[in-house]
Amino acid sequence: MKNLKRYLVVAAIVLFAGGAVYLNWDYNRSMGEADPAMVEAEDEAMAQAGVLEEEGEGTAVVPASDYFASARLSRQQSRDEALSLLETAASGDGVSQEVLDSAMDEIACMATWSMQEAQVENLLLAKGFTECVAFISDEGISVAVPAPVDGLTEPAVAQITDVITSETDFEVSQIHVVEIKAEG
Repeated sequence: MKNLKRYLVVAAIVLFAGGAVYLNWDYNRSMGEADPAMVEAEDEAMAQAGVLEEEGEGTAVVPASDYFASARLSRQQSRDEALSLLETAASGDGVSQEVLDSAMDEIACMATWSMQEAQVENLLLAKGFTECVAFISDEGISVAVPAPVDGLTEPAVAQITDVITSETDFEVSQIHVVEIKAEG
């Protein structure tokens, strides 16, 4: 009975993480329907990411327009791999309670991070940023946004910081805003 409860909790967490990923994907897809150029750019980035993995080139320069799609894909692949490893560790025979609790805590943390990343990204898009991608870790949160030639203005950085502090528990010192400059 005790193991059944654990498996149900793990399944619920995986379901919530999957739901967050789906909602983020659906939102991005609906945004893409309004802008066919964005859909094309994301498709190219995904194709390019597949080519880079096959060739083993990890240091290729990705155009700024493709950076965001590529970053989201990479983030999702990393999370999927980590989630798979944690599920394998939690479901093994003879797993200690400590290992099981640790795996479940990590899975819950990943689900929370995924939802927070999606919330931050969606709010920044609603605030007028044309694109963004958020990365949360134990150390803090990094948000990449396209930057004009002159760089982001102080009000723009303040707006990003406000969204992050209102949606997460991170302090200002844990927030890193990354400016993605357009090629050219």
